[in-house]
Amino acid sequence: MKREETIDYHIKAAWHAISRMYNQQAMKYDGTMSIGYALLNISSEEGVAATKIGPLMGLEPRSLTRLLKSMEEKGLIYREVDKNDKRSVRVLLTKEGRKMKEKSRETVLRFNDAVREEVSPQKLNTFFEVVQCINQVVEKNNIYEKVLQ
Repeated sequence: MKREETIDYHIKAAWHAISRMYNQQAMKYDGTMSIGYALLNISSEEGVAATKIGPLMGLEPRSLTRLLKSMEEKGLIYREVDKNDKRSVRVLLTKEGRKMKEKSRETVLRFNDAVREEVSPQKLNTFFEVVQCINQVVEKNNIYEKVLQ
């Protein structure tokens, strides 16, 4: 089987193209796609518990720590002890963080609008259904057990 015939090749190629596009946009604002995505996952009013960001983004604790440190150094976020649970730390947006969050939001919406202009609603619905099915296959987590037995 050629790589162009595999499902994962097309998913990975598309994601890398999207990632490059987002990173090129983010560089204009001294950011990265990861920073933009993190900002989109932080409530502008309430912030978010630091422990919630990693799972939302699929990041390991070490990577999350580096990302948050970088965002703090850029003045996009600050950390504060949770008023309700002193054991927890909340990540909150600074004024600059709110501005960059809005830029990130606009960037994502613009990409989505561009895709929707080119791809019919029917094809997009089919795409969403197929991706959902692929995720279900992955989540079953036993696809290789049959082969090993």
